[in-house]
Amino acid sequence: MQLHQGRCLCGAVRFRVQGPAKWTGYCHCESCRRHTGAPVTAYAGYEQEFVAFSGAPLSTYASSTGVRRGFCPRCGSTLTYQGARWPTEIHIHVSAFDDPEAFAPTGATFAEERISWLHLGDEG
Repeated sequence: MQLHQGRCLCGAVRFRVQGPAKWTGYCHCESCRRHTGAPVTAYAGYEQEFVAFSGAPLSTYASSTGVRRGFCPRCGSTLTYQGARWPTEIHIHVSAFDDPEAFAPTGATFAEERISWLHLGDEG
């Protein structure tokens, strides 16, 4: 079985996931941009039962109705997204994995909110 690990910038929050991601993708929504400070975010989606956190407890922020965003309480690194739309899933920022190369995005959400100057070669 596949096992992937990751952490926040300071290492206080660590996580591991078992098995392949259900999906990987870019998110162009304004909320993700504001949460990360990046023009686009890449996520890997997992069923919650296959994700384990260790170290410092993950802090969360209710950014909108039914949405919780997880981050490190020490360094502030953005780590997760959980939403009522996908109640059994946790979406992990690809860049937080120790091997982000293993999680190439295969799709995109909220493409209508994409910043006009951002062009990703592998995005349809």
